[in-house]
Amino acid sequence: MRKFEITGMSCAACSARVEKAVSALEGISDCSVNLLTNSMTVEGEASDDAIISAVQKAGYGAFPDERKKHSFDETHEKTETSETKKIVFKLIASAILLMLLMYLSMGHNMLGLPVGAFLDNDHVSMGVIQLLLSASIMVVNQKFFINGFKGLIRLSPNMDTLVSLGSATSFIYSVFVLFAEIKAQTAGDIEKTIGLHHDLYFESAAMILVLITVGKLLEAYSKGRTTDALKGLMALAPPEARVVRDGEEVLIPAEELKVGDIFVLRPGDRVPADGIVIEGSSSVDESALTGESMLAEKKEGDEVSTATINVYGHLFVRVTKVGEDTTLAQIVRAVGEAASSKAPIAKLADKVAGFFVPVVMGIALITTVVWLISGHDIGFALSMGISVLVISCPCSLGLATPVAIMVGSGVGARNGILFKTAASLEQAGRIETVVLDKTGTITEGTLRVTDVFPAPGVSESDLLGTAASLEALSEHPLSRAVISFAKEKEVETVAVTDFKAVPGKGLKGVSSDGEDIVGGNLEYVSESVSIPEDMITESKRNAEKGKTPLFFAKGGAPLGLICVSDTIRSESEDAVSELRSIGVNSIMLTGDNPKTADYIASQVGIDEVIAGVLPTGKADEIKRICAEHKTAMVGDGINDAPALKSADLGIAIGAGTDIAIDSADVVLINSSLYDLLGAIKLGKATLKNIKENLFWAFFYNLIGIPIAAGVLYVPFGIKLSPMIGAAAMSLSSVCVVLNALRLNRLRLKHKADVASREAETIDDSRKEDQMKNVVELKIEGMMCTHCEARVKAALEGVSGVESAEVSHEKNSASVVCGETVNKEALVKAVEDAGYTVV
Repeated sequence: MRKFEITGMSCAACSARVEKAVSALEGISDCSVNLLTNSMTVEGEASDDAIISAVQKAGYGAFPDERKKHSFDETHEKTETSETKKIVFKLIASAILLMLLMYLSMGHNMLGLPVGAFLDNDHVSMGVIQLLLSASIMVVNQKFFINGFKGLIRLSPNMDTLVSLGSATSFIYSVFVLFAEIKAQTAGDIEKTIGLHHDLYFESAAMILVLITVGKLLEAYSKGRTTDALKGLMALAPPEARVVRDGEEVLIPAEELKVGDIFVLRPGDRVPADGIVIEGSSSVDESALTGESMLAEKKEGDEVSTATINVYGHLFVRVTKVGEDTTLAQIVRAVGEAASSKAPIAKLADKVAGFFVPVVMGIALITTVVWLISGHDIGFALSMGISVLVISCPCSLGLATPVAIMVGSGVGARNGILFKTAASLEQAGRIETVVLDKTGTITEGTLRVTDVFPAPGVSESDLLGTAASLEALSEHPLSRAVISFAKEKEVETVAVTDFKAVPGKGLKGVSSDGEDIVGGNLEYVSESVSIPEDMITESKRNAEKGKTPLFFAKGGAPLGLICVSDTIRSESEDAVSELRSIGVNSIMLTGDNPKTADYIASQVGIDEVIAGVLPTGKADEIKRICAEHKTAMVGDGINDAPALKSADLGIAIGAGTDIAIDSADVVLINSSLYDLLGAIKLGKATLKNIKENLFWAFFYNLIGIPIAAGVLYVPFGIKLSPMIGAAAMSLSSVCVVLNALRLNRLRLKHKADVASREAETIDDSRKEDQMKNVVELKIEGMMCTHCEARVKAALEGVSGVESAEVSHEKNSASVVCGETVNKEALVKAVEDAGYTVV
């Protein structure tokens, strides 16, 4: 997949034309243009030059996106800020000129405000001054006219075309009226001069541009807020790292870190790069990346990730990943790619946007002609036509989907839920059935041996030694459990040759003494030896308790039975119940035996069980279920890869810091079923938000255009002026963006889970807090987790502060610091971050 930056787009009609132009190229299999990020993703064999040429022929600019860091890096942010500053400058200049223009056109003419003796009763001079002021505003906002008329010349009109036509028509008509006014004054017809003066529309020509510019500024600020979640994540990476050089600790810029360097973490330090702890132990706050409130204990050999916070201990860490390879960069990149892609639901808006502007221009022309035919003067008819042009808003159609996807993806990232594409986020909102793998998903995935039953005449050590020798060549979780138990018992193992694994059944090989060894389920081992009836009975009894029985035989004789069990995740039952409450059915799909699967399902509350399925058969089962329901498959992302690919939505659980699981559409970093519930809730909320946005975008245009055309004028005398139409157009896009921002208020964490974890955290930290100086602050102005992150970073930047826990919901901060910390310094740090300490 290749990514391009697109310039010159102003509305959904623009993005639709770019997409159509590129899709028409030979060799292009998929093209998606995003109006929010001004980007385009392309899949296919066409060259970059051919793609760029197609975009340019459509009237826009394009260049390959060569930024490697992620979709919202510093360069992008600088560009975004620069564009916003330009809009602010244009708005200030235009507003000053507009105030002078409005003073003349309305202040003097309608309210009788003084203009000076040299202009009093000189309508022609005032008309000329209005022309100059209006023309100046048009020059300041010339971008509308350049882009608009370029689109018109290329037969690809856009929103700028509507605005420029509306403003230019008002201006040109007013110029003709001004000439007529000059002619009347020259002829001495004062009454006609005054009448013509009231027909000038210079203020409308200027006001349209200023109001649209106001809308553009509000839209820019609102769109900027959609990336707050990502910017907040990016800001968490520390600028400096404390590294060990020649036996001494030295501060260096974090970007200079290299793989293999050793950095030091003191209490309160943020991790500057991904690495492995080589010395020390501590508790690390990983909530910035995972949304998990519980502190993670770290010791030698454990991994730490960029932007997480070392809370208590002292750690030495060896760097394993830097820059774009870190977990933080991967998360931001994944969310950026999701925001740049297009959800299927956006296709409807794209189809409408493709012909929206030409249709509106046609309606405006018909409106003008109809009012002229009906006997109204040209000024009235043009006013109606111009109102139709400027009230129509293709922007809201184009922004309806991407802004919701951007915000939804950001909310997911803050909570440890990564959606790889916009389509996956939309699909999560349509899920009706969830298929769960058993081991590692419903259960902890940490198996242990619970029972050992040697056959008559066989010692326990012989059974365990032979079983461990065979299992040593397998990577299966059941094998690791047997090997681990054998090591605990310190039994001897032997070399095994001619090893063969039969997926879903068992293992076989030849021992060093030349005898065949076989191990696995009852069906498989029974093919080689006769299993005693009492051993089969014992296996059934244990299977009914959710244990997995493994049979072993050597030299054609049974050796015994080893039972392995897994523990059910603490949240599984609650999460399955919550899924049912939101209308989502659950199915367990496992290769385990039916009795074990039924026992686990009964404990958790699973609706349906499909057991004894080989890995190769899981994909077929998923396809069968997908034919009946919108289905999500939840697995570990590796063993279940075919099934994850076959599902409508593949969800990888147990990913840890390895988020790049190609087979999944969604990655749950925390390995929690609560996050599965959160992903589906977020998908449903985002899909609902998109539908709301699309509804209001369509509804606004369907209602606004007829009113602007004058359908209410004849029965009720209601006429919409071009200025009111321009204001309505400006606000429509802003409303769509603000509606999408409501998703930031969505709470995904399960209440019981959060409460229990917060209680554990409080209990664990009380002893520590008794030995530390804790300062409690009451803070006003925090609205979201991004605010929390800013305040937290500001407080922890104060010298002597060890850590800070911040809550925007409680409007508070708890700061752990040394006795020498000045409280005024804490207050100043918060206020410098833009908030108020009360």
